[in-house]
Amino acid sequence: MTKDKAIGRRSFLKKSVLAGGAVAGSSLAAPAVLAQSPIVLKMQTSWSASNIWQEFAQDYVNRVEAMSGGRLKIDLLPAGAVVAAFQVLDAVNDGLLDAAHSVPVYWYGKNKAASLFGTGPVFGGSATTMLSWFYEGGGAELYRELTQDIMGLDVEGYMGFPMFAQPFGWFKGEVNTAADLNGFKYRTVGLAADLLQLMGMSVAQLPGGEIVPAMERGVIDAFEFNNPSSDKDFGAHDVAKNYYLSSYHQASESFEFLFNKLTMEDLDPDLRAILVHGVEAASTANTAKAMRRYSADLQWLQDEAGVTVHRTSKDILDAQVKAWDQLIPELEQDPFMKKTLDSQRAWVEQVTFYEIMNAPDYTLAYEHYFPGKLKL
Repeated sequence: MTKDKAIGRRSFLKKSVLAGGAVAGSSLAAPAVLAQSPIVLKMQTSWSASNIWQEFAQDYVNRVEAMSGGRLKIDLLPAGAVVAAFQVLDAVNDGLLDAAHSVPVYWYGKNKAASLFGTGPVFGGSATTMLSWFYEGGGAELYRELTQDIMGLDVEGYMGFPMFAQPFGWFKGEVNTAADLNGFKYRTVGLAADLLQLMGMSVAQLPGGEIVPAMERGVIDAFEFNNPSSDKDFGAHDVAKNYYLSSYHQASESFEFLFNKLTMEDLDPDLRAILVHGVEAASTANTAKAMRRYSADLQWLQDEAGVTVHRTSKDILDAQVKAWDQLIPELEQDPFMKKTLDSQRAWVEQVTFYEIMNAPDYTLAYEHYFPGKLKL
């Protein structure tokens, strides 16, 4: 979308309201109606309409519309409504969409550095640690440098909702050691694909909606997506019964809220602020909802769907860390990726020391009040 087009669409709405004001002397009703006409933004997600993450995106939309007093309306669409799940970045840049709700790893194919903003090495930091890095540790400026300076895109992006560490995923049989993983055809995305290939898997990078059909056709024989609710929504339990929680392959991801830069520049400052800070409001709401829904759906998978829930073995986790050790030097041959990884390491070293030293042993307390429930 050209700047003239972006400004033209917004300016037309503004001028319409002003024109209504000029008629105020002759008609009181007309400007009142015109003043209520909202600016409508088109936003597409990378999720199917049935995925819980579409509901999370709707949480954002609801808050933006409420905070704007009806001056902003967001037409929220699921994956495929305008473009495919992995194509929302291009669509926002080109002006086909005003905004998108996705994750940076979905445009990993354009620049591997995208994966560092959510699905890179964790160095011991959680998703909350890395979302804090984005806003307080220099991550936002590095993201802007990547998208706008290096890739030349007319987009702005903000992160929200620090996702719980993603499960290692779904397997038809048990996998207890790193050696057990050899030969698996596995679905993941981003740098996690490079990581698990180093561990002996062959990897297919697929959107969530294609996972179960690929499993049924034998294109893959194991997979991960993200969380118990999304996995339940697309029927993961119908094609595999062993579910492994805990993994280092994608342990620090957040949602990406993408906006067309020219569209944002043409909005009034207060409306722009609502779009930006609405990400923070939705992040809190999404976290609370995820805690309730993910835990309840995990229980349903065990009790109703016959799924055996495992904790990924220390042998596999150790192998993942060692695979990251192999991968990081290759990534650091790119100057921007090295700069980003250096920034993340420094942040995690400082912040996670405090987090770990300060945190009591929650497992000890849980086992005291709910003895025998954990199988570690």
